[in-house]
Amino acid sequence: MGVRALTFAGVALAVLYVPGAGCDDLRSVDTAGCAPAEYGLPERLALSGGSPAARAFRGPHPVWLTPAALASYPEGCPAPPRVRTSLGALPLGPEGGRLGCLVVVGAGENGFEAEQQRFLERYAEAIAGVLQSGAGGGAPPAPLSSALRRMRVGSFVLVPETGVIDADETLCELVGIRPDDFDGKADSLLAHALPEDLHALMSVLEPSTRTFGRRELDFRVRRPTGEMRWLSLKCRVAAGADDRPEQVLGVVTATSVLQRDADDVSRIQWLTAALDRTATVRDVSRVVITALRGPLNADRVALAELQDERLQVTLLDPPQPAVWPRTWRLPCGSEWPDAPLSALPTLQTALRDGRMDLWPTGTALEPGLDGIGPGGLAVLPLPARGRVAGVCLIGWDRPHEFVPEERSLLTATASLAGQALSRAQAHDAEQELATMLQRSLLPRRLPELPGGIAVARYLPARRGLEVGGDWYDVISLSEDRVALVIGDVQGHSAAAATIMGQMRTAVRAYAVEGHPPDVVVSHANRLLVGMETDLFATCCYAELDMDEGDILFVRAGHVAPLLRHPDGSTEEVEVEGGLPLGISMEAEFPMTAVALAPGTMLALVTDGLVEAADLSLDEGMRRTRATLAAADPSDPGRVADDLLGDFGRREDDVALLLLRYDGMKTRPIRSGWLVWRLPDAVMHARRFTARTLRRWKVEEVADPVLLVVSELVTNALVHTQGPVSLDLVLREDRVRVCVSDSSPRAPAKPVIVDWESTGGRGLLLVESMSESFGTVPVAGGKQVCSEIAVPRREPASVGAEPGARTGTDHDEP
Repeated sequence: MGVRALTFAGVALAVLYVPGAGCDDLRSVDTAGCAPAEYGLPERLALSGGSPAARAFRGPHPVWLTPAALASYPEGCPAPPRVRTSLGALPLGPEGGRLGCLVVVGAGENGFEAEQQRFLERYAEAIAGVLQSGAGGGAPPAPLSSALRRMRVGSFVLVPETGVIDADETLCELVGIRPDDFDGKADSLLAHALPEDLHALMSVLEPSTRTFGRRELDFRVRRPTGEMRWLSLKCRVAAGADDRPEQVLGVVTATSVLQRDADDVSRIQWLTAALDRTATVRDVSRVVITALRGPLNADRVALAELQDERLQVTLLDPPQPAVWPRTWRLPCGSEWPDAPLSALPTLQTALRDGRMDLWPTGTALEPGLDGIGPGGLAVLPLPARGRVAGVCLIGWDRPHEFVPEERSLLTATASLAGQALSRAQAHDAEQELATMLQRSLLPRRLPELPGGIAVARYLPARRGLEVGGDWYDVISLSEDRVALVIGDVQGHSAAAATIMGQMRTAVRAYAVEGHPPDVVVSHANRLLVGMETDLFATCCYAELDMDEGDILFVRAGHVAPLLRHPDGSTEEVEVEGGLPLGISMEAEFPMTAVALAPGTMLALVTDGLVEAADLSLDEGMRRTRATLAAADPSDPGRVADDLLGDFGRREDDVALLLLRYDGMKTRPIRSGWLVWRLPDAVMHARRFTARTLRRWKVEEVADPVLLVVSELVTNALVHTQGPVSLDLVLREDRVRVCVSDSSPRAPAKPVIVDWESTGGRGLLLVESMSESFGTVPVAGGKQVCSEIAVPRREPASVGAEPGARTGTDHDEP
């Protein structure tokens, strides 16, 4: 029984450790599941050591480790390590009075799921209770099995094709059958279920070929004493070789949440407590339907919220479309048929007056309500704070008489449900706003980069408003330069998110203008100081030359970047840091240069990933480096997921930006010329261009390139002041001509071109002869660029000058 229930919770092996005689170590006293030798867990663990069990014993929370996170622990883990092994360590008893530690090992690739974690936490509480009961005479025998019996967890294995079920003693006791009297047939167990729950129960226990995976259901049974008991069933359908359901494996527990007495006061007390735990509109709908359908023996219950004179269906019970009239066979969350209230006068009147309407059998109603309750229909407005938040419909197929007790139950339910629904609507709206705000402020997608792959991840904090100040961005500065930035604005609020959006926009704008990294960060700092906000921000900015692999870092109060080298070693880059943004207008931000080899992976993180209340920054960085070293760099997305690990209890939001630098497949040839401001400056520029094209062996494009050079250099000399430079770049099958000057104004093309026009024709000519043509801002001015396609050449012409495409030319006037 114990093994089966634990297996359903994802546990392959459970080991109970209790303090030894000297209280300086933990020793194994009980196991369940696979043999301990198969996973190699030690018999004893030092309490002061670094094992997960020792850490959980000393700390306030359980430790949940994915396979990637498990690799960073030096002791107390399965040996030898396995790729698909997860581990959990759960402390037993309160802090200061620990009774031991439960270690569970699973084969899940992504660690234990949230539902499995909750079950195992309840299991740990039960084990602590067993240990406390035997504290006077040492550990009781088989505490792991005793705890499962105390939890009253039953398990079963059902073969749908034969109806044979292997149920344990606990399940038989929950249903109300003596184990000796059970004949092993599923029908014998189903005979104790209430008729109203049989349909849903059969759909779970007799699955079709399309219902594989996990299923769960709450149902009622009538025990031999007449007592009605609520049970919770969770099961998993396993497929056979022919893709048909072969087995249904599951667990059944008694749930006190759904138990209700016949007394109306007890029902209202239960409803009040249940609604108090709800957060979303859908949660409220489930509780209301559970509170009404069973006690009223109703055939249908629907709940809808009122939004701008239209009704939005939130939940239908039963959910099967065949149970509802044809016009109602819509997915939950869709608009009500004939959604405007003007098309539903019965509901319109009830909602306007805010009173309950009870319609007996045979009442003629509008088509939108016809068939919901032919034997009787109750229309229940849900009032909240002087308005109506929604409506609940309860329908019966057979003639139904509304007794006074039912009216009292409906009235009390309406008031409680209305308040809960209004609160849930505010919660849903707040979460939707937070999600929309966060989504709109972060990049929708990262650009495709030549010579590298960038991926990012963001996880909101699991407390308060799920929106924070972490941000990231990848900015394409040119065809061979890219900027990466990650930052964190103080706090978790809409204000922090707003500042985050402004900082991200500012950094992007300054970067695109062509400023170097230190100037970009300095400008962003001055902007934040000038905004006179109480919040500050940290930031790490990096500009990478994709051709050479050279990268410039600037760090403003942020955690250091990490590198994973091609050989698998990792490094915390020692970037000279400055103050956080928004502290001082005069803050300086020095740059640090680093060279990257192809195959290097750069990781920029926020402190939410590497620091927590129970995790120091140094330890967090060490674990992150260990995970980065163990990851497979061929899949950057998988590396990012491994770095995130298990953050089920995170208190801070997390941003992560990864770049795998592969290097450019073809490195360009460059050549530059500083244009003299002389009467024959254009001639010298043309001669330089002609020499360069001959050296590169692309004379076939000399005519269009020389024309473009003439026009762009002439425009720069005539219309601007200051220095003018000409840069030529040859990459694969294109020659790029770039003319830079000190004026930020882009060249203006003529609006009207006719026979009397005397200027502006040159730009039109350049644009018509170019594959691409445009202007980009650079520090101190602009750069006008044109690309000319080079006709495809035979390989022999390329090889005539070895190394020609890997060098850089520098011509001085």
